[in-house]
Amino acid sequence: MTSFRALASDADVDAVLAASQIEPVIVFKHSQTCGVSLMVRDGLSESPLPGPVHEVVVQQHRDVAQHIATRFAVRHESPQVFVLAHGAVTWHSSHNGVTPARITAAWHTAAAAFTPTPAANR
Repeated sequence: MTSFRALASDADVDAVLAASQIEPVIVFKHSQTCGVSLMVRDGLSESPLPGPVHEVVVQQHRDVAQHIATRFAVRHESPQVFVLAHGAVTWHSSHNGVTPARITAAWHTAAAAFTPTPAANR
């Protein structure tokens, strides 16, 4: 159900940050050799999430995973997920804290910042 999009370069990360100016974005750091990460990814792939998941496979793009950790000032872990809005991390979690329900809730909370507030009655 969930669509995964590869993040393979720092330019891809920059593009995701630019996209987060329009709506929240989900970023997932995944290890292909970690049992927890594999279970988390399976759970995400089987669940409807509010948007695509931009995925960094750590074994293939360790430099991109480190770039994300440095850019967002969040220690690298795997599995690890971020919700970004307006170019900043609005929520992140790792290991067993990465669940479809938590990601969806964090995405909707971040999306509220994009919803225009009704004009005051005059």
